Amino acid sequence: MQAYDLEPAGHPYDALTPDVVLDALDTVGLRGDGRLQGLSSYENRVYLARLEDGGAVVLKFYRPERWSEAQIEEEHAFAEELAAAEVPMVAPLRLLGRTLHRHHGFLFSVSPARGGRRPELDDPEVLEWIGRLLARLHQVGAARPFERRPALDATTFGSEPLAWLLEQGDLPPEAAGRWRETAQAALTLATEAMTACAPQGRIATLRLHGDCHPGNILWTPDQGPHFVDLDDSRSGPAVQDLWMLLSGDRQQQQRQLGALLDGYETLREFDRRELALIEPLRTLRLLHYSAWLARRWSDPIFPINFPWFGSAAYWQEQAAILWQQVEAMQQQPLVA
Repeated sequence: MQAYDLEPAGHPYDALTPDVVLDALDTVGLRGDGRLQGLSSYENRVYLARLEDGGAVVLKFYRPERWSEAQIEEEHAFAEELAAAEVPMVAPLRLLGRTLHRHHGFLFSVSPARGGRRPELDDPEVLEWIGRLLARLHQVGAARPFERRPALDATTFGSEPLAWLLEQGDLPPEAAGRWRETAQAALTLATEAMTACAPQGRIATLRLHGDCHPGNILWTPDQGPHFVDLDDSRSGPAVQDLWMLLSGDRQQQQRQLGALLDGYETLREFDRRELALIEPLRTLRLLHYSAWLARRWSDPIFPINFPWFGSAAYWQEQAAILWQQVEAMQQQPLVA
């Protein structure tokens, strides 16, 4: 792909060598035994480090210039609030009086190493348990607003990413027209739905996990689910943290949603009007995702892991998916 190579050769993460990672560990008073394992993460760089005392921690090096130091600290404060409320959440360790540290030009945090597997989302009891967990997270999230982190809305996840894509690169001519037309139609419907819920505070917003897909929930047989990775935490409607756990056809999603809400509403009320936002939020995520890939293309890990991005076939497929979203947004929302 050529269209979005906007940055000069090289990438800031090129300087994040194993020695730098181990030296960063030393600066917070922890001694690694030299063993590092890169963990799956595209946005940041994350490593499992073994310690000389036999323990292990996870180091997370934040992508330069994505979040400000204050915005990351606000994420950490939220994680600590969740931990204080005994919500199962992997929060960063407070070392030398801080959760956020700086080394070699990188901001980084250190967290305890926690294991687990993806939850079995076809099991209603598992979904109910996750629903209760989300309700507990949202109880903490509703206690106070974010002051520095942005909201998840039709501007930040829709119109701004779309405008950036159209301005910054040349889409393949054989796909550009169809994708542009469909993306604009989908964004219009999504924006209308989000706006209809906004006046007079009709739909409440709160601090969210923000990226609550199955990969960010780890399951252990003895303790059940726990959350990881608040990196995408923003303000938004509660349903944002539920819809990414739904999959399959409408009937399957209906059952999954019912199980999630059975658990959720044992602890916290859920506003059924938010169900009308599921497809608009899914649409906004699709637009945001394409812009995210394009904006990260100078990072060598992206062309390696997403080689299909930017091709005519990619944009044609996205146009087809967005058209399905246009149709979905015109149907009656899921009920529960």
